[in-house]
Amino acid sequence: MTDYSTIDFSPLLAHAANEVVTHSFVRDVSLPDGTVIALITLDNGRDHTRPNTLGPVTLMELGGVLDAQRARAAAKEIAAVAIIGKPFILAAGADLSKVSEVESLESARLLGQLGHYVYGKLDTLGVPSFVFINGLALGGGLEIALNATYRTVDASAAGIALPEVFLGLIPGWGGAYLLPNLIGIENALKVIIENPLKMNRMLKAPEAFELGIADAIFPAASFLENSLAWAGSVLAGKTKVARKNVPGKVERLVKWDVAIGIARKMLESKIGTVPVAPYVALDLLKAAKSGTRAEGFEREDEALAKLACGDQFQASVYAFNLVQKRAKRPAGAPDKALAQKVTKVGVIGAGLMANQFALLFVRRLQVPVVITDLDQTRVDKGIASIRGEIDALLQKKRISPDEANRLNDLISGTTNKSDFADCDWVIEAVFEELGVKQDVFADVEQYISDTAILATNTSSLSVEQIGEKLAHPERLVGFHFFNPVAVMPLIEVVRTPQTTPEALATAMATAAKLRKNAVITRDTPGFVVNRVLAKLLGEAMYAVDHGTPFEVVDKAVAPLGLPMPPSELLDLVGLKVGAHVLDTHHNAFPDRFYRSENLHKLAEYGTLLEKDSKGKVKGFDKGALKIVSGGKEPLTADAIRLRLVDGLADEIHRMLEDSVVEGPEDIDLCMILGAGWPFHMGGVTPYLDREGASERVFGGTFHEPPIRGIQD
Repeated sequence: MTDYSTIDFSPLLAHAANEVVTHSFVRDVSLPDGTVIALITLDNGRDHTRPNTLGPVTLMELGGVLDAQRARAAAKEIAAVAIIGKPFILAAGADLSKVSEVESLESARLLGQLGHYVYGKLDTLGVPSFVFINGLALGGGLEIALNATYRTVDASAAGIALPEVFLGLIPGWGGAYLLPNLIGIENALKVIIENPLKMNRMLKAPEAFELGIADAIFPAASFLENSLAWAGSVLAGKTKVARKNVPGKVERLVKWDVAIGIARKMLESKIGTVPVAPYVALDLLKAAKSGTRAEGFEREDEALAKLACGDQFQASVYAFNLVQKRAKRPAGAPDKALAQKVTKVGVIGAGLMANQFALLFVRRLQVPVVITDLDQTRVDKGIASIRGEIDALLQKKRISPDEANRLNDLISGTTNKSDFADCDWVIEAVFEELGVKQDVFADVEQYISDTAILATNTSSLSVEQIGEKLAHPERLVGFHFFNPVAVMPLIEVVRTPQTTPEALATAMATAAKLRKNAVITRDTPGFVVNRVLAKLLGEAMYAVDHGTPFEVVDKAVAPLGLPMPPSELLDLVGLKVGAHVLDTHHNAFPDRFYRSENLHKLAEYGTLLEKDSKGKVKGFDKGALKIVSGGKEPLTADAIRLRLVDGLADEIHRMLEDSVVEGPEDIDLCMILGAGWPFHMGGVTPYLDREGASERVFGGTFHEPPIRGIQD
């Protein structure tokens, strides 16, 4: 086994330039019975906008502090060591910018070994170690706690997670071995694999306590005081710590491998086999059922090193930075000070989409929302639907009774457009037809104030043309949500040549208050997401129409790592919608977008996939396959993929030359947030660079140098 104490970690200091060091400050706390606990506070000296992170210098400093406490423990000066973070934050894990800078497999291995070396000291102090999870604890931050003897958690803490798999890594500082042996394999699978792949879901304190990650939970107001008192009680033998989820013999002999097998099948069905990290994590969790702590840590060292040097991690860091930084500072956004205050919202329409809008606006903006439709029956049905959703939130305890009452009071319906007179923001959710949208806006404009902003949720029509019947088209913006509205984090904010900076600023501010990420696009067919997906679906139908089986097409596209194959994407958006999207793009760019007559026939037929009673796909509908049969020139999987990636490179290059968005990063951000393009692929443009499509199509790359990993 590796003796970490003999390793020279100094080469890692080459990556320490500009590291924001999280210092380890020590103070002694004397309990009423005279017991002394050395309390280490992790603090990077920044405000709450810069969480504690763990780079090489930070880890080495913490290791030195722990060594000093071990000497004090041997001298009987202290009875325990405890670690806590600065207010509301324990640590947000490894400094990803430093991890992504590693230049060799050996350097990557050293980083994993350094974490194990330092954290392992918590197990060799000669006295018990405690970690008080007082807030955010992600990745390596949570692994500090897992390496300790005991843990408490602040009841208000909300960001507790091991998100490494989401970023193309694995929990590499003890988590992959320690967690399943602390809370059982099924619970560990949820925390290490399932949650990260659910848009990086995190645990709240009560969940962490229930799982057994924490041994005690205390209110925020008295968290440190209670944690220290509890630690004293444990040290005095007055409190016995029972851990109900620690795996027993039956779980290790029978349930462990079964759970791993089920998880593997789930991964293969949901994400395919392109992502590497989830399967590496699965292998580590399987091996964690037996063997020593040292053996588990050594396996983590090797796995982490290989992943940190791979393309998928480097791509994930790029995607992570897009979501964390660029999404919060939207390119091309006007001055925030120009945004108008929204005190009342009007929604034109009372159907499913309109109701989703109304519920989101009333929940996030906490202002009156009024909906309208052609007749009172439709309005009443819409209001009933919204109130039903509010009640569902109440039943699930996601809102309080008081909040439910407040939301219900803020929602109203009308057929009288004069009730829109005091609305600052009016959004339509009517049929996707140009004339219909033009007419509803021209009608409502008669009743609203001169300063009210109009927003259209169109997914494919020209926003400028929608505003042609308006007296003030400069107040109109595109505000394209993705379905389901409450879940999908992206809004494409579409500017026309007439859109004023004030209208655009108001749209961006409104999106932010809705807790959505907004990307500004020029008014062009399909904007960003639908234009890219139209290229994908068009190439898929081109291959099918020429005689290629749908199964071959789906497998050909699989290496892109998309959340679903083209056939399921068509089923999800609807065959009629898919045909409409392709037609729209073909009409705009007939030489580049394919129009499929067979897709129209499928839309009339109404079915592509055969499903069971639970909605799970069983295969392709025989009638649908008969409709698309007859092609005489089937394509190979390689030919399909080549046409697709080269077609995407060409179209995206044209979009950038046409200033649809500010840069390739915005297209990647749209695809990640709006189409589920996987983090481990880094976005569509880095993928096209890596595949050589950019070079083949326009003789260059979207990124210089191309975003890729280090190959060992």
